[in-house]
Amino acid sequence: MKSKKLLGILVVLALTLAACAPAAPDATATGLPLTEPPVAEPATTEPATEPATEPASEPAGTATVAVPVTGQVDVRVSETADFGSVLVDGEGMSLYIFMNDTQDSGTSTCTDTCAGVWPPLTVDGDPVAGEGVDETMLGTITRDDGSLQVTYNGWPLYLYTGDSAAGDTNGQGVTDEFGLWYLIGPDGEVIQQ
Repeated sequence: MKSKKLLGILVVLALTLAACAPAAPDATATGLPLTEPPVAEPATTEPATEPATEPASEPAGTATVAVPVTGQVDVRVSETADFGSVLVDGEGMSLYIFMNDTQDSGTSTCTDTCAGVWPPLTVDGDPVAGEGVDETMLGTITRDDGSLQVTYNGWPLYLYTGDSAAGDTNGQGVTDEFGLWYLIGPDGEVIQQ
């Protein structure tokens, strides 16, 4: 009789420990790519039993800003039908300048609610110049919150939440409650057409 009780207690204890054990991190929940890290030794864990799924797509009209794990941000050149060559981030999202900012002032005037609509392009470290981008024009400023915002030719750079896909230029020439916004070209000039 005692051995049945002891066996029952051991089974309950084993189930409790199994339920409390930390689960393997779910890569799909983090939005990170589902890739295997390099392994120097044979793996000692069992493979996941659930099939991998793609992360849910964002609702239409919702822009997301992806920052690489390294904190590196690329600034590239993209060709548009309406505005010619413009600067974009590494995801192909158009970059804008805010006419209320002053070129070479070292500050951004777009904060709080403005930064929610026009997110600053931020970086950890130094931005990387893609093909066609003048590396000498790339720089950073320190925002009021301590983050580093990427600049080009002295202008702080911003994304626009009204752009939902690479190549969108919906912020060009927009005048909103914050001020006037324009694209910027690889020559460092404001595109005002």
